[in-house]
Amino acid sequence: MVGCTFRCGNHPRHRAFPLHGACFPAIDPTMLQITDLTFRIAGRTLLERASVTLPSGAKTGFVGRNGAGKSTLFRLITGDASPESGEIRMPKGLRIGQVAQEAPGTEETLLEIVLAADTERTALLAEAETAEDPHRIAEIHTRLADIDSHTAEARAARILAGLGFDAEAQARPCSSFSGGWRMRVALAAVLFSEPDLLLLDEPTNYLDLEGTLWLENYVSRYPHQVLLISHDRDLLNKAVDSIVHLDQFGLTFYRGGFDSFDRQRRETMALQEKSREKQEAQRKHMQAFVDRFRAKATKARQAQSRLKMLEKMEPIAAIRGAEALPISFPNPDGSLAPPIIRLDDVAVGYGETTILSSLALNIDNDDRIALLGANGNGKSTFAKLIAGRLEAMSGKITRARKLKVAFFAQHQLDDLIPADSPVAHVRKLMPDAAESKVRARVDRFGLPTSRMDTPAKDLSGGEKARLLLGLATFDGPHLLILDEPTNHLDIESREALIQAINDYDGAVVLISHDRHLVEACADRLWLVADGGVRSFDGDMEDYRRLILQRDRGERKNRSEAEPASAATDAAEEERSAKRRNAAERRAQLAPLRKDIAAAEKEMARITEKLARIDETLADPDFFTRDPERATKFAKERAFMEKKLAKTEELWLELSAELEGA
Repeated sequence: MVGCTFRCGNHPRHRAFPLHGACFPAIDPTMLQITDLTFRIAGRTLLERASVTLPSGAKTGFVGRNGAGKSTLFRLITGDASPESGEIRMPKGLRIGQVAQEAPGTEETLLEIVLAADTERTALLAEAETAEDPHRIAEIHTRLADIDSHTAEARAARILAGLGFDAEAQARPCSSFSGGWRMRVALAAVLFSEPDLLLLDEPTNYLDLEGTLWLENYVSRYPHQVLLISHDRDLLNKAVDSIVHLDQFGLTFYRGGFDSFDRQRRETMALQEKSREKQEAQRKHMQAFVDRFRAKATKARQAQSRLKMLEKMEPIAAIRGAEALPISFPNPDGSLAPPIIRLDDVAVGYGETTILSSLALNIDNDDRIALLGANGNGKSTFAKLIAGRLEAMSGKITRARKLKVAFFAQHQLDDLIPADSPVAHVRKLMPDAAESKVRARVDRFGLPTSRMDTPAKDLSGGEKARLLLGLATFDGPHLLILDEPTNHLDIESREALIQAINDYDGAVVLISHDRHLVEACADRLWLVADGGVRSFDGDMEDYRRLILQRDRGERKNRSEAEPASAATDAAEEERSAKRRNAAERRAQLAPLRKDIAAAEKEMARITEKLARIDETLADPDFFTRDPERATKFAKERAFMEKKLAKTEELWLELSAELEGA
C-alpha cells in the first residue's frame, strides 16, 4: 500500500460483506479523543497532560511553533510512538491514512500506484480472477459496484491532474520522476484511498500554488475527518473548520479557521494578561498590609487572614507571545534608473530545448512581482534568467549599471557549510569587523543569540532559511528574487518575512505557493504558461477561480488574446494606480525609515561610549590619581546619558509613527 498507514481493515463505506471469510461491518466514525497525554523525548517535554476532543467529521488544522511536537503527536496517533502516560481513543476499526515518505521508484505507472491505494478494490479484482463459486463471483461484482469501482480510474486520474500530472505523466513509470514529484504521487494515493482519519503533515511543502489551491478545495470537501499540520494561513482559513493549538505542552481546541483562532487567541491573551496584572496588584496590596500590620496586636488577625489568602492564591502565568524574531533586509545604496532589467524578444532554455520565448518585459526598481504558473512551466527558469544564472538563447537583456541581484531558493540550503555556525558564515563576509558587529549582523537575520554559534547542520529548517536569506541579501541588492522562501518557516516567521519584504526598498520577484504571502507583498502578477511570461489580468481570487474551474473541467484559455474593452482598460488602470500608490507609499516612508536607522546607529554609538567611560570610572584609583579628569569623565557621562535618553525618545516617536503609517 503506497502512501497510507492503515490501523485496521475497515472503512466507513464497508457494509456487512464477506471477504475471505471475514465480515467487515459498517463504521460510524465518531471522534478522536486525547486525554492527559504526556510525552518526552531525550529528556525534553513535548506534551504534558494534554487533552483535546475532535468532533466527528471535523476538518482540523494543527498549529504550533516549529519543534513544538506536532509531527510527534501524529506518530502517537498512528501508534508509531508510545506516550509516557495518558491515552488516545478512537472508534474501533478506524482507518488512518497518512502520506508515505514518497512513492517508490518502480516501473509502475502513476495511475497504477494510486489505484493500488484502494486495497479493498485491488483485493476484490484479484479474487475475481480466480473465484469459481458463482455466488462468490456475484458478491464480488456487487461489492465492486457498491464502491464505484468502475469510476476508480477516473477518480484517480482527477486527483493526479489536480496535483499537476497530465494524462501523459500519469502513464509514465514512477521511477522517471524526482523525489518531490513522487511525494505528490504519495499524496494522491492517500487521498484516493479515502481513510476515515486523514493525517496531512505540511502537504504544501512540495506543491506549487496551483496544487495548493486544488488541495485547499479538495480538503474542504473531503467526506471524512482530517487533521492537517500547516503554516499556510489561507489553507487553514479555507480548508478546515477548527484549529488545535499546541502551546506550552498543551492542546487547545478552537472552532473556525486560522483567522478566527488568531483573534480568539489574542483576546484570551489580553484578558489573561489583564487578570494577571490585577492579581499582581492585589497580591502587592495584601503583602504590604501583612508586612505593615503583622506585628500589631489589633491587626494581627486580619494580617494572618490575608497571609492565608496569599498562600491559596494561584498565580496567573504570564502569556508567552508567539511573535517571531524580526527579519531585516539591507536596503540598496541609492536607486537605479528604471528599468533595472529590460527583456527584448528573449528566449531561454537548456541546451537545445527552449523553455520560454518572446519575452518582452521590464522590471523597475520598485516592482513587487509574483510569478504564477504550474511547476514545470518555467518560473524558476525565468528567475535564473533575470538573476544572470542563465544566458539568453536569443534576444537582448539590458541591465542597469551596478545592478546587484540576490537570489534565494530552497535547494540552496544544502550550500551552507554544515560545520560552520551562522557567526562563522557571516565572519567570512566581514573578515575585518569586530566580533560585536558580526553578531549584530547575524541578529538582523532573525536568529536568536542562543543559536548563533550552532553548527548549520544542527539548525532547524526555519533557522537555515533565515541564515540563507541573510547571506543572500548581505550586500543590499537592488533586486531580490525569492523562490519558495516560506518552506520550513512557521506562521510567525512568515509574517516576519512579509514585514521584511514590505520594508525593503528594492525590487522583488516572488515565487511562492503561499497565497497570503503573495497577496501581502505583490503589486503585479505575471503568469508563466504556454512557453511565455505575461501580465495576469486579475487578482489572486481570480486566479484561484481559474484553477478550480480547470479542475471541474470548465477550462478557460486565457492565453488567447481577447478584444480590448472599456472594462478591461478600466481594470488595468485601477491596477496600475494601485501599483503606483504602493510605490509612492514606500517612497514616502523611506525618509522615516532612514531617520529610524540613524537613531539606532546613534544609540549604539552612545551606548558604546558610555561603556568605555564606565570601564574607566570603575577604577577606584582613578579619582585619586587624576581627580580633575575623573570629574570631567563623570560630567561627560551625565551628558551622554541625557543624550541617549533623548535619542531613545526620538527613536520611539519615529517607530510609533512608522507603525501607525
